[in-house]
Amino acid sequence: MSLPNRLTPLYHHLRHSFWSAGIETADLDARIIIRYHTQLDWGDLITNPDAKISPSKLARIEFDVERRLSGEPVSRIYNTREFWGLDFQLCPDTLDPRPDTETLVEIALDRLAGKPPERILDMGVGTGCILISLLNDWERAEGYGMDKSFGAIRMATSNAQRLGVADRCHLWVGSWGEALGLTFPLIVSNPPYIPVAAIESLSREVRNHDPILALAGGPDGLDAFRSILTEMKRLLDREGLAFLEIGYDQRDDVLRLVEESGFRVKDVHPDLAGVPRVVEISHGDN
Repeated sequence: MSLPNRLTPLYHHLRHSFWSAGIETADLDARIIIRYHTQLDWGDLITNPDAKISPSKLARIEFDVERRLSGEPVSRIYNTREFWGLDFQLCPDTLDPRPDTETLVEIALDRLAGKPPERILDMGVGTGCILISLLNDWERAEGYGMDKSFGAIRMATSNAQRLGVADRCHLWVGSWGEALGLTFPLIVSNPPYIPVAAIESLSREVRNHDPILALAGGPDGLDAFRSILTEMKRLLDREGLAFLEIGYDQRDDVLRLVEESGFRVKDVHPDLAGVPRVVEISHGDN
């Protein structure tokens, strides 16, 4: 691959290469790769379009472009993802946070705006993106997060330290709410909800780079919801709220499980695309 050594031609070349490969985020990915190696951003494309790129930087850009064309997401190439205005580091043991999940953070902050919770439990914490984002907005809240993966807990701990909430963020390896004696006014979770048989049909960016543990939700995709709802019976305060992310076609199934568990579905919130994304749950008497 021979890359142009001027900023604007290089940007157009990368964007075209990614579009031709069917990459929907071609424009964004091209800008991220260029910025990472040159510190030139969108403003430079307008004010300094003929900026020259050195051969050494072009070589590094070419290497990362080949990785992207092979199906590796930019977030995995650089092990970082922006979420709720914060930069989260990733590792092979963590799910790559998606913009859809910001819906959960937004709804929780909105619903509890008048009465921020003292404690938050994140079941399946991953990178810590949900819990840390909430703690960043609610400066007096204490956060608790668990995950089955030691690597995920280590990554979430690192993110909490970098983002300044480590003193209020308590993380440990565990399965959902086991051995936890506290109750919580707010429980959040983005559990694995992909049916096992559907894993192979996912995009290669997801299938080849996100950990199976964070994707596979059992034969029907609902195993994690069953476990979470069981644990929530003792963990959710009587006046507390829970917010669970769901798959695009799981609304009716999850609502059925919630009602069978004795909880009340207060609302189902759509993401920016209008897809049902977050189920809001209470004990039924509030």
